[in-house]
Amino acid sequence: MQLTTPLKHNSIKFLLLGSGELGKEVAIEAQRLGIEVVAVDRYANAPAHQVAHRSYIIDMKDKAQVLEVILREKPTYILPEIEAINIDALFEAEKLGFRVIPNAEAVNKTMNRKNIRKFAAEELRLKTSAYQFVKSFAELEAAAKELGFPCVIKPVMSSSGHGQSIARSEADLAKSWETAKEARGDASELIVEEFIHFDYEITLLTARNETGTVFCPPIGHIQKDGDYIFSWQPMEMSEVALQKAQNIAKKITDGLGGRGIFGVELFIQGDEVFFSEVSPRPHDTGMVTMITQSQSEFALHVRAVLGLPLNFHFYTPGASAAYKAKNESFAPVFEVDESLFDEKSFLRIFGKPESHEGRRMAVVLTMNNTSNKALQKAKELIKKVSDA
Repeated sequence: MQLTTPLKHNSIKFLLLGSGELGKEVAIEAQRLGIEVVAVDRYANAPAHQVAHRSYIIDMKDKAQVLEVILREKPTYILPEIEAINIDALFEAEKLGFRVIPNAEAVNKTMNRKNIRKFAAEELRLKTSAYQFVKSFAELEAAAKELGFPCVIKPVMSSSGHGQSIARSEADLAKSWETAKEARGDASELIVEEFIHFDYEITLLTARNETGTVFCPPIGHIQKDGDYIFSWQPMEMSEVALQKAQNIAKKITDGLGGRGIFGVELFIQGDEVFFSEVSPRPHDTGMVTMITQSQSEFALHVRAVLGLPLNFHFYTPGASAAYKAKNESFAPVFEVDESLFDEKSFLRIFGKPESHEGRRMAVVLTMNNTSNKALQKAKELIKKVSDA
């Protein structure tokens, strides 16, 4: 394996399509191996913009703008880091000989809940909740009545929980219909899912390339309005359930193919495992791996893209707590208690240029001798952050 120096005619180059907090960590890990990083996003001074060699601000839903950047930069690898990207541009890039991670078809399947659910449930025969797709409020009412209450309602395309809700009775449907319009992606069609009375849910980070497939220890997480607020690793689960989870993760990632890390989301009910979703990139709940593993999910993603071995060492149980802004500001300021900086805890401020109520702005990471103790510490520490 040959590695290079950035900003040379022969540099290995990553083009990040999406430059948020996850893209920022990918950029940092890539630069540690001499990779030249170009970061693209829809707004100026996104987190990865601040650490990349070059950056662009474009409408990533515009095919021409995406292709213009690709043709100008001629990257070795194109790494989609968000869902809201023009998929036709990625297919066109592949036709032109560029390498999309993991591949354009995998991005196409996973960026749209209809595509990935039909692929998982109907082609791969994975166990999922019952579901229906709807395009009108009347269809939503009929689907909810058939699937029963409570039911989960999501746009077929969105990110970070935007537009997602739970309807607990028929009276909630109108609000859920309006909530779905808040999606960052396509809200013209919704998926209505049977509510699984699961014991817990996990993210099983699964990295793959030609050297093989590896699983990180399962990550437990708590979500609010479809967006994560706490995660911990490892999640204690039975060997039977863990084996089923790994089998499902292997089947879905083999089906999608390509290189990279995948965040496979699963519901666990006793020893039964239900497939929920998969992201072909680092996962927000996986930020905890920055404190628990010798190779974080971001380092593993970079290794997977480059075709390097995927081995890593699990150091310690740990937990993460996301900090969401409570105020609107064009110059965010954070009040932080010094206890956040003890020998077993860290604060990571993402550097987003503006804060809006509910926007994820930072994460607290902490380690302990058990996941539960780490989680309790994370819950205490996150209360010691505030935005002015």
